[in-house]
Amino acid sequence: MVTHKTQSDLGFDPARLDRIGSWMEHHVEERRLAGLSVQISRKGMVAFCEHRGLRDIANNAAVKPDTVWRIYSMTKPITTVAALMLYEQGAFQLDQPVADFLPGFGGAGVWCGPGRALGDTVPLARPVTIHDLMTHQSGLVYGDPNGNALEKACSAAGLDFDVPGDTMASAVARLSELPLAFQPGARWFYGLSTDVLGHLVEVISGQPLSVFLKTRIFDPLGMTDTGFDVPAALRPRFAALYEPGLTEVSGKYDAPSPVILESGGGGLVSTLSDYQRFADLLLARGQYPGGHLLGRKTVDLMVSNHMGGDLAARGQAHFSETTMHGIGFGLGVSVMIDPAKALILGSAGEFAWGGMASTAFWVDPVEEMTVILMTQLVPSSHFALRRQLRVLSYQALV
Repeated sequence: MVTHKTQSDLGFDPARLDRIGSWMEHHVEERRLAGLSVQISRKGMVAFCEHRGLRDIANNAAVKPDTVWRIYSMTKPITTVAALMLYEQGAFQLDQPVADFLPGFGGAGVWCGPGRALGDTVPLARPVTIHDLMTHQSGLVYGDPNGNALEKACSAAGLDFDVPGDTMASAVARLSELPLAFQPGARWFYGLSTDVLGHLVEVISGQPLSVFLKTRIFDPLGMTDTGFDVPAALRPRFAALYEPGLTEVSGKYDAPSPVILESGGGGLVSTLSDYQRFADLLLARGQYPGGHLLGRKTVDLMVSNHMGGDLAARGQAHFSETTMHGIGFGLGVSVMIDPAKALILGSAGEFAWGGMASTAFWVDPVEEMTVILMTQLVPSSHFALRRQLRVLSYQALV
């Protein structure tokens, strides 16, 4: 990206932007975060890009511009773009049943809910559609070994994706044997929808998800350090993952062997500059320097609110990746409806998402602005990093 314009030229007060660096330093000094990077761009140019702290405490390795991060659920908008590329080719319609491509999907019916046996179900009122997957209205939930009967069953079936040698095809087949948590379209609830969507990309395209993403998205955009694996060449730049108190967490990326199960819902690693290229694509409504990955009307549809209201009226009572009031949901991204109702600075039409390790990004078409936060702390709900950074980013605009 071009960086020759000053912060003032881009509409920021430099002294106000400096508050972000102080905020970053404070989180590191107080041992809330090992390290972090923040980048803000406006009108296609970087206005702020700073790095603080360590990517790996044990090795005293500093966060650098090319640090590789687990982006977890920031994978979801990328997977959704991949599916929308197939949609533009006429491969499916948004209201088409998932079972047209995955026979039997939804055949286990809808669970009657907590306090009832898992086999106590009712038939689907209508099929699960691809639109349901893109908007988290499918009835699919995440596993939780401490949750209700359905969430426990998901975990027991290996749907936390921790089964050695498992494949997404096998995992989705096991998921299809479990009932849904609610009728398709009845509500918004975050879960395994985008993982199923990623598998649909494989089924429809005839390619592994990693191959489709690399050839159709990463290579054209120049996202050279983004993928499901952490190969040997990237390991010296790979950030460690921490829990509160900065206890290091081991995980699936520790082993050098290739990833077999490619999670379209949360499996990617990336860098600040790579994800900036993806955010720029969305801000430019599908255009990049080499052409278009999506048509502008497709991106407009993606970043429109599909909820008919905000998430508070449609979904779970609390969710760490976004506030519920004043926020809607599009295809793979949250959508700001009303900043006043959300009690946060922003613009109507801004769209966003984050990841389990406290990463986040948002795109504001009104301000022609993108913001990316990279760090590695789980869970993302522990500190209000995203809301703090939103205030610091927007207050700097003059």
